Amino acid sequence: MKDETSKSVPADNPGRELHWTVQRTFQGWTCSQCEWNEPVPTLLSDPDAKTAYDRITMAKFRKHNCAEYPIRLPSSIGDSFTVRIRKLVSRGFKPKDAVELILQEASIEYPGQPKILEQAKQEGEDFLRRLRAGLI
Repeated sequence: MKDETSKSVPADNPGRELHWTVQRTFQGWTCSQCEWNEPVPTLLSDPDAKTAYDRITMAKFRKHNCAEYPIRLPSSIGDSFTVRIRKLVSRGFKPKDAVELILQEASIEYPGQPKILEQAKQEGEDFLRRLRAGLI
């Protein structure tokens, strides 16, 4: 469906951030400066397991060396639901309200497309879970 990033976690290396990325064929953490990534395991569904995955990935991110990976090229794909939620939050909406608005927008933009609506719902739930865990 759509692309790109949610959370920005500053790294020990200035100018480099850990981003949550959602694309049609990839969901996981990526580096803002290089092609390093850590995809979410396919069968990972438990919220506690996802939080543990996030902590482990942050440790791996801090240890990786950008020089060992190709430089990240800018994406030409549109914003994911997560990015749209973050934009609303940055404009002053409460996170729960922002998620609800995006779900309403998705139902208008994608009528009769339950897979996309489910993806929007999942991204909203993941956003709120990461926010509660202090990851974003």
